[in-house]
Amino acid sequence: MPAIALVITSGKGGVGKTTSTANIGTALSIMGKRVCVVDLDLGLRNLDIMIGLGNRIIYDIVDVVQGRATLHQALVKDTRFEDRLVLLPAAQDADKNVLTPAAVRNIVEALRSEFDYILIDCPAGIEQGFRNALAGADGAVVVTTPELSAMSDADRVIGLIEAHRMPISPRLIVNRVQPEMIAAGTSLSVPAIAHRLALPLLGFIVEDNAIITADNRGEPVVFDTNSKPGACFRNITERLINPQTPLLPVPTIKKSFWAKLFNRG
Repeated sequence: MPAIALVITSGKGGVGKTTSTANIGTALSIMGKRVCVVDLDLGLRNLDIMIGLGNRIIYDIVDVVQGRATLHQALVKDTRFEDRLVLLPAAQDADKNVLTPAAVRNIVEALRSEFDYILIDCPAGIEQGFRNALAGADGAVVVTTPELSAMSDADRVIGLIEAHRMPISPRLIVNRVQPEMIAAGTSLSVPAIAHRLALPLLGFIVEDNAIITADNRGEPVVFDTNSKPGACFRNITERLINPQTPLLPVPTIKKSFWAKLFNRG
């Protein structure tokens, strides 16, 4: 069965697309799936660092497109998973217009027979990089945070995704969820965000310093079996494989008197 190709996107930068790609890709591999993660963020390239493969890159996706390397020469294997997880890195010094939708589509098609999942880390914005990422995808995972600016950008991206008419309907991840703020009425709840964006909820990530610690170690937080974000990413991945998997309950904190008084949250 050919791979399912999913683009991880948001519109806004800094909301957790790359972290989500790294952790979902790693969790899929832990669960026995063959996964290729593709970094399309030309010029920045952080996916390799978050997975822990930054010191092993020789060729990148631009080398493949321009004929300096074959696709398999550019793939970086993660030996922790018996080669079930591989990375196709972005270029750090290439013009962002060097890639085209057709080139990305051809690369994804060449990868399909060898993997169960292809996860495409989409660059921020809705310009060329976004169009490239959509070109090779069967579906999308939209990442947002509770901030209004992030939700506004996500809403714009959702409209573009729906206009693209991919065969798999888009789903939502809400990142940086803070139960304290929800209880205080200063942040929308996760169900309220999903309702506002009119997308099925794939899962949520609780805000926790464990993610920063994991990033600084150069490894995905799903390796930390005791962390809340690790549990969140594992639940998201299980729901990606089997949509019937129950969603984790959002941690709750009792509302303050003032939050109850004004009926917020």
